[in-house]
Amino acid sequence: MEIQEIKVLRGPNRWSIRRTELIQMRLDIGEYETLPSNQIEGFTERLFRLIPSLYGHRCSMERAGGFLHRMLDGTWIGHIVEHIALELQCLASMECGFGRTRSTGREGVYNVVFSYMYPKAGIFAAEAAVRLADSLAKGLPFDLESCLEQLARIGRGERMGPSTQAIVDAAKKRGIPWRRLDGHSLVMLGHGKNQRRIRATMADSTSSMAVETVQDKHLAKQVLGANHLPVPIGTVISGISDLEGAIDRLGYPVAIKPLDGNHGRGVSSHVVDLPAARSAFEKAQNHSADVVVEKHIRGEDYRLLVIGYRLVAAARRTPAHIIGDGRSTVGELIEAENSDPNRGEGHECTLTRIEVDHQTLGILEENGLDMDSVLALGTRLLLKYTANLSTGGTSEDVTHLVLPATRAMAERAARVMGLDICGIDLVARDICHPIGGENGAIIEINAAPGFRMHTHPSKGRARDVGMEVVDMLFPPGVPFRIPIVAVTGTNGKTSTVGLLAHIARTAGKKTGCTTTEGIFIDGQCITEGDCSGPQSAATVLSDPLVGYAVLECARGGILRAGLGFDSCKVSILTNIAEDHLGLDGIDDLDTLARVKGTVLETTQPDGLAVLNADDPLVRKMAEGLSCAVGYFGLERSPLIMEHFSAGGAVAFVGEGWLTLGWNGELQKIAEVSKIPLTMDGKFDCMVQNCLAAVLAARASEIPVHAIRDGLSTFCPDEKMNIGRMNTFQVGSSTLMVDYAHNSHGYRELGKYLARIGPCRKTGVITATGDRRDGDIAEIGTICAQIFDKLVLRTDSDCRGREPLEIIELLLRGIRAQDPEKEVVIEMEEGKAIRRALDALEEGGLLFISSDDSRGTLEIVKNELSAREGGREYGT
Repeated sequence: MEIQEIKVLRGPNRWSIRRTELIQMRLDIGEYETLPSNQIEGFTERLFRLIPSLYGHRCSMERAGGFLHRMLDGTWIGHIVEHIALELQCLASMECGFGRTRSTGREGVYNVVFSYMYPKAGIFAAEAAVRLADSLAKGLPFDLESCLEQLARIGRGERMGPSTQAIVDAAKKRGIPWRRLDGHSLVMLGHGKNQRRIRATMADSTSSMAVETVQDKHLAKQVLGANHLPVPIGTVISGISDLEGAIDRLGYPVAIKPLDGNHGRGVSSHVVDLPAARSAFEKAQNHSADVVVEKHIRGEDYRLLVIGYRLVAAARRTPAHIIGDGRSTVGELIEAENSDPNRGEGHECTLTRIEVDHQTLGILEENGLDMDSVLALGTRLLLKYTANLSTGGTSEDVTHLVLPATRAMAERAARVMGLDICGIDLVARDICHPIGGENGAIIEINAAPGFRMHTHPSKGRARDVGMEVVDMLFPPGVPFRIPIVAVTGTNGKTSTVGLLAHIARTAGKKTGCTTTEGIFIDGQCITEGDCSGPQSAATVLSDPLVGYAVLECARGGILRAGLGFDSCKVSILTNIAEDHLGLDGIDDLDTLARVKGTVLETTQPDGLAVLNADDPLVRKMAEGLSCAVGYFGLERSPLIMEHFSAGGAVAFVGEGWLTLGWNGELQKIAEVSKIPLTMDGKFDCMVQNCLAAVLAARASEIPVHAIRDGLSTFCPDEKMNIGRMNTFQVGSSTLMVDYAHNSHGYRELGKYLARIGPCRKTGVITATGDRRDGDIAEIGTICAQIFDKLVLRTDSDCRGREPLEIIELLLRGIRAQDPEKEVVIEMEEGKAIRRALDALEEGGLLFISSDDSRGTLEIVKNELSAREGGREYGT
């Protein structure tokens, strides 16, 4: 078997709209194409003996054992790899359950698709599943334990911490889109101007000044004390020579901690003699030059969690400990405790494994014990000084026990510090009595407090504190999305996006858009190039300025990684025509339509899918959509009027006017011939783009006057619509630059050029190398019908073909249409344009097909400027 390709899908995709995180592996199963599972002796038995939990896979039979029956009846190994990849992840504590295996249309080659929790783990599972299946099919051993250990290690490295995950899970429950911005805990919730960001349990609303203040433990205690909040007395020292004097003033027992430590690191409590104090000081100085020495407060350890200046949870924390049984040694008791499946490395489980470190050994020595000592029955031995969960401590929810006065004290402490999310460490003999005096004090205020003790307490009720953070950031009624218009189709996407973004900006919206020409934020291009994929969409949706997004969604991006958003307010499907067929397993128009239909299916139920009524394949896409549909067309067709009569939204050309049907009323928006983008109303595909944009704008609640203004001021020039019918006057002649690159686009161009009147027309054309032979030849045939003379060139990137091969295919199509057609071959683009300009007749038309719009326009302007003695040229 051979893995040909692995893709990580992160958004709605051709396989699923809801299951956005999928691995898509293109797998050539080789010899196994003729060997279903029931013809490989012993294969099924070996597989289920190695991974007996596969029996739980229901497969298409919808019952446990379904997959086993499929294997016994005979199924292909690609399908088996899918199930193994899923189960490997489950066995490594990553629950995954969705899978699909489908033929690519090429013999023995399959798309194996399955869900993942973490991308790198999903890729590893794909590769391991192939190795495992191949090994067992051949009767060879496979080291499953080692595989699962490595997979679990990869998963641990990719997963978010439990606190961050709690907030993300809460956001998911509320339908708030989220995106991880780094490999750790920086997460964006929401979109554009309505976004909020968290980093672990700090929010973008968390004051950095407050964080710095609480990191200085002595300063924080001074602020709290000055506001009459209960704190232990103490002092800060920087040298061990000051230690004895500090203890003399305070008296034993004392607590010694680093001034700016966290997570209990370097903290020693209940220090009762000078040798222990010196050891504690040195330990604290490993974490901070300055050390806090304070009076030890007797009592139990509590954590009060305040979010949005409101107490939301409280937990009693107990340090890692063991209880003697009269038989087992300390080491054996620790090992038994660590064998609890709820304990794991770091934050991977509810509890953390207890590590025997110098602190543990020191406690044993203080008690006259070692690892081989046997604890008496019922004897409780603390193994750590602090109760942090990260050092093996346990927690019990006591939120219901907190007195109103204690609640008010905690909330006031958070307000005094200016910390909207904080953990207040409290030591008290009894949480059921007021805090202060003999009953405890606030020991510490923590920024970015851990949530695990509240979300997964060892005892008591779990608290959904992640939702408390989400509700603080997005109170009821506060928006977290921005309107997204997603535009797809074979041709016309970029012009439609550009026009709609211009209309939105005319209406005063801060607009971000993505196209094949770049990313634009509020009209400014922030990066050039083909930006029609999911990563570019994510860039727009991450920009805090953007309140309205118009996103071009090309076939390639959808297939490569899925969409860059989970849903849109409006979707547009311009047309479906033959282009890119034969690539990525897309061999026919129906399959291409399904891929582009992904965009329509993400339209929100209260949104609008804008469809081209003139395109039969597009019309068919209305079936099964859960949102409303709006149709646009060049004529007042029966379909459009029936849809309008039924209450639907429509846009069409009637008596020369772009007409909008909305909420049961027909309204003339603009004379088509006066809309610059339509080229005097003669370019049908541009008229359709305008119709689609008008419907989308109205569905976005943009007022009609702004739509009219936008239509009248958006021009097909290099500033507003680069590379799309950009026109130059050269004396009495006309030069056009356009991104025509497929048969459908050239046919539309031919219809337009036929309407502009008789003149000698020359075309500088090329074709994209990764298209099928027939597609390239067809471009030649169509261009032979349009142009009197053709200049053939090639792109700098021929996408896997030899340049001469592209020329030969174009010539084949040209000669099939007109054997006598005048053809010039000039491979390099600059030379081809120069040669065509040299031969341009007065009153003639020169059309130049561009691949790199900016590059082509730069060549054209330089050539024209040189011929006109340095005059600057613009469209």
